[in-house]
Amino acid sequence: MTKNNSEKNHSVLFVCAANQCRSPMAMVLFKDMIAKSKEKPDDWRIESAGIYASNGSPATKDAALVISEMGLDLRDHRSQPITESLLDGFNLILCMENEQANSIKRNFPTVKDRVLILSAMADQDQDILDPVGYPHNAYKNTANEILEFLKKGFSKIIQLSS
Repeated sequence: MTKNNSEKNHSVLFVCAANQCRSPMAMVLFKDMIAKSKEKPDDWRIESAGIYASNGSPATKDAALVISEMGLDLRDHRSQPITESLLDGFNLILCMENEQANSIKRNFPTVKDRVLILSAMADQDQDILDPVGYPHNAYKNTANEILEFLKKGFSKIIQLSS
């Protein structure tokens, strides 16, 4: 029997601006890492959202293509905006940029202790810049940058998401 979201042992929400590029890429890359690890995927709630996202927009074509080139799939992704109830459902909220983290902390103070930037998982303080509007190669670089932070911070994400 599958647990419902409130019974998940681990939960992480990836956040960017529009929830069409960086946070969906981080979400599918991290889900893949969990599936290939000793972790039990059924124990995890892994989603993404955007500070300025509308409901139901697909991932950008370049983001979907880059993820496809990495052997994963973003075709079914649909954007969602952050809300207080959404944020309340996660033990760890990882933003792509400091300004996004600061915005959530200001606007949703009840979750401020759970909000960090993704690079902090690898003991760095580096924004992951939005590749929207740049050539395809920028999306590849962004996906690889996200993947490196996820790899370096994997054990910290597991620890903080429980």
